Amino acid sequence: MSLIIIGTVAFDAIETPFGKTDKIVGGAATYASLAASYFYDKVKIVAVVGDDFHKEDIDTFNAHGIDTEGLQIKEGEKSFFWSGKYHNDMNSRDTLVTELNVLADFDPIIPENYQDCEYLMLGNLTPIIQRTVIERLKNRPKLIVLDTMNFWMDIMMDDLLETIKLVDVLTINDEEARQLSGEYSLVKAAEKILTMGPKYLIIKKGEHGALLFHEDKIFSAPALPLAEVFDPTGAGDTFAGGFIGYLAKVGTINFNNMKNAIIYGSALASFCVEKFGTEKILNLTDEEVADRIQEFVKLSSFTIDA
Repeated sequence: MSLIIIGTVAFDAIETPFGKTDKIVGGAATYASLAASYFYDKVKIVAVVGDDFHKEDIDTFNAHGIDTEGLQIKEGEKSFFWSGKYHNDMNSRDTLVTELNVLADFDPIIPENYQDCEYLMLGNLTPIIQRTVIERLKNRPKLIVLDTMNFWMDIMMDDLLETIKLVDVLTINDEEARQLSGEYSLVKAAEKILTMGPKYLIIKKGEHGALLFHEDKIFSAPALPLAEVFDPTGAGDTFAGGFIGYLAKVGTINFNNMKNAIIYGSALASFCVEKFGTEKILNLTDEEVADRIQEFVKLSSFTIDA
């Protein structure tokens, strides 16, 4: 059984108060698959790139045990490219360049050996493409996680709502939760969104952690205070990959394991922001990951003297 991650594999050019990069490898599927590979050894990606994506870039996935048969390479075309500049607070950014290139007509092809999919991570793409992937799988996965953004709410709300009906877990940020639900209170927003189809809702709050909602249960996960944040790009995708990678590892879906998965995802995301692009999450040791998870445990562990 495998974990399939669909999303973008792309090039980014990033500028933050700490410096800037030329073109580096990025994209939702890149960050998510690398993160998931630390916990699960049967990760497969579905994405598309141009022939400007080099063999050594693909070798990086393979070095992490990630199956790239579903990575389409379009000859004579260019990969998706995004360039952005972060403001001093690192919570807001300006998009400088977006070039869809091969993504403009992306048709997700599911290889036959991907049909053993038990866990499916639908990275941020059009709701129609996300739904197409679900429909092209012969059997419904045990768990489907969907990530989306306010852009699709602005231009494809009906399609997004149709796709949300089909998933088990929805991950969005607090601003997107308010837009999707029409409620300002995140508790009320979650109540409304959970009637749209998903069994679990994760609301990401950046430097303030994340909230997990399921039926009448709520879990609040902390964010790790970091002395320096170099580059927030891909942190949300890294979180999602760590989250579903952990769940694929333990193999049982329940509220307690979801809580743990959020901590595991948050730990990987905290590494991601410490360097530009994927640099930090490329070569982590098991000990580094375990120590970082324990830091999260300490953040919310306390006793009360009666």
